[in-house]
Amino acid sequence: MARLESDIQTASGDTRLAPAYTGRLSRKSPPDTLPDDATDPASTYRLIHDELLLDGSSRLNLATFVTTWMDPEAEILMAEAFDKNMIDKDEYPATAAMERRCVSIVSHLFHAEPGEPTGAATIGSSEAVMLAGLALKWRWRAKRAGVSGGAEPGGVPNLVLGANVQVVWEKFCRYFEVEPRYLPVAKGRYVITPEQVVDAVDENTIGVVGILGTTYTGELEPIAAICDALDTLAASGGPDVPVHVDAASGGFVVPFLHPHLEWDFRLPRVVSINVSGHKYGLTYPGIGFVVWRSPEHLPEDLVFRVNYLGGDMPTFTLNFSRPGNQIVGQYYNFVRLGRSGFTAIMEALRDTALLISKGLSEDPAIEVITDGSAIPVISFALKDGTPYTVFQVSHELRARGWQVPAYTMPDDATDVAVLRIVVRDGFNADLAQDLVNDIRAVCAELGEQAEKAGAAVASPAKATESARTRTHFAH
Repeated sequence: MARLESDIQTASGDTRLAPAYTGRLSRKSPPDTLPDDATDPASTYRLIHDELLLDGSSRLNLATFVTTWMDPEAEILMAEAFDKNMIDKDEYPATAAMERRCVSIVSHLFHAEPGEPTGAATIGSSEAVMLAGLALKWRWRAKRAGVSGGAEPGGVPNLVLGANVQVVWEKFCRYFEVEPRYLPVAKGRYVITPEQVVDAVDENTIGVVGILGTTYTGELEPIAAICDALDTLAASGGPDVPVHVDAASGGFVVPFLHPHLEWDFRLPRVVSINVSGHKYGLTYPGIGFVVWRSPEHLPEDLVFRVNYLGGDMPTFTLNFSRPGNQIVGQYYNFVRLGRSGFTAIMEALRDTALLISKGLSEDPAIEVITDGSAIPVISFALKDGTPYTVFQVSHELRARGWQVPAYTMPDDATDVAVLRIVVRDGFNADLAQDLVNDIRAVCAELGEQAEKAGAAVASPAKATESARTRTHFAH
């Protein structure tokens, strides 16, 4: 920073040392139209750097699932790949090879069928969801056309999913004209049930979405039980409906914390899975993956082939140009950590989450909903009768530097409001204890304020009653 500032030119154009904050930009607001003139790099850096100081600390942002810390060596590798366009595989064959290896690693981790892995790296799970949904719709359309003798299938395609899904699924249904059939949750039950699924599907259902680590609470939906119920339905002559698993949050956690839990391609009804590398894949945003059980589950009509960048390149993504540095970062994590490294990190995060949930459970005002043992996510509410709200708690925590989101649950539990803490790599036990102390201190302060406010409201009535009593005795 000192070297940059030493290069600032004075108004006369020489390169003598100038005071750091007397440049042209130090006396103007940040521009929101294109400036007429160029500005020296150091002044531009200082202007933008100082404005970014107004952002919250990403490490203390417990609202986000997105990775906020990586090894310095990974950061260097990613910086070296900033200028590489991932789509240009002929020009950047080494980066393209890393992408193929990443897809292969994810496919193997999720027990895909042997052979060439079928999948794609994406810009986060949102793009991956769109691709998986399109594959489900195309396969449904081909199946219905076969039933109708090649004619365009009748009926409106629908997708069965819980009201607890991430908003990207709502986007998919709206963008690609699929009817969403949302299954409501209930107070005390924030995941969908096999019975709900069976009641909702029909011959126009393109698929059922199960969530491995819900956004609202971090819970794992009963994927195996849902598949069993759909197997029974199909065996009795009902519709034969595939399952997609949204493993954005849990896909890089559950294989290491709960390796014997069957939720992936070990279940024959699961045909596709999406996962976020920039969540518990421990890579900076944005990187995700979508993988299919086998090539037959990705319709060939959805794959495009281009040769105008050199060589024949099949592509199945919504984006064309995209940066290659996230692939480099993800591949670094896979090589650097291996299975034992991921296991150690996830166990440490779980232990930290359990430390937090235990500390919170000792507060008489707090009800812990999920303790972080499924994935390192804690959700908690305030007990009935508490004279303040989760929104007040969230507001007061922000004043202390913590970002802990408060929100209401989806249909039919919108009367339940909760707070959520996402424990990520880089958040250690010391910070966790500080967080617990601050939450409990905030709850105590809000309780005292509510008690004082209640006393203040009651005092005029008490004064009036005392006056009446004195008057009565006087008479």
